[in-house]
Amino acid sequence: MVTDRSDHPTPAELYDCRFQDDPRDDVSFYRDLAVDAGGAVLELACGTGRVHLPLLDAGVDATGIDLDTGRLARLRERATARGLDADVREADMLDFEPRRAYDLVLCPFNTVQHARSVDDQRTLLAQVHDALAPGGQFVFDTFVPSFDVICETDGEWQEEPVQYGGRTYTHRSRSRVVDSVEQQFEVETETEAPHGAVVHESSYRLSMLPKQQVELLARDSPFDSWSVESGFDGGDPDPAASVRPGRSRS
Repeated sequence: MVTDRSDHPTPAELYDCRFQDDPRDDVSFYRDLAVDAGGAVLELACGTGRVHLPLLDAGVDATGIDLDTGRLARLRERATARGLDADVREADMLDFEPRRAYDLVLCPFNTVQHARSVDDQRTLLAQVHDALAPGGQFVFDTFVPSFDVICETDGEWQEEPVQYGGRTYTHRSRSRVVDSVEQQFEVETETEAPHGAVVHESSYRLSMLPKQQVELLARDSPFDSWSVESGFDGGDPDPAASVRPGRSRS
């Protein structure tokens, strides 16, 4: 049961707290790509600005879209506090109107895995291709499904403390395979206030995207070339890598 949320931080504020010290090195990876692109950049699912604000800090001509209006509001608030002008809007990455041709489109933090069906995945690639300038790139990352980890943690709650306003909240999440044929899993989250009541909860489904499926999708897409790398430092795909960036060039 979810209690009254009025005296507690919003999901977007708690998200910021959880990832403000995130050890992932994807932020510098995407920032450097955007700077090197030297032109217009679009970030899909820009959220509260974990990647987007560093792009703006670096002087990148960046635009962002997201379906979550609460996270977009938080991004704008954070941008204003830093003296930045954030050009972000509510839109679906599977169905958006490009406002210009982009030299680079980014989709960080496994977000492409929200496109769960083959039709949605093909739509995403076609949509992004149409938004790119000639020679532009689409760069995204996915995590590599480790079956050892899946077997060990499937359905088990994982929790972490989150500090906000001098109070300690508890964030819990669990993942479980819900469709082994379609290779989909569900992520459930809940946030518990210091007094023990749940103040936020959510659930969503993701599709596993192993390298072979990404390759098949890329070959079927309008892109002229593509590559899959191991981690954010480049190199050939490593079976032990937890994240694989993919690049497609129009």
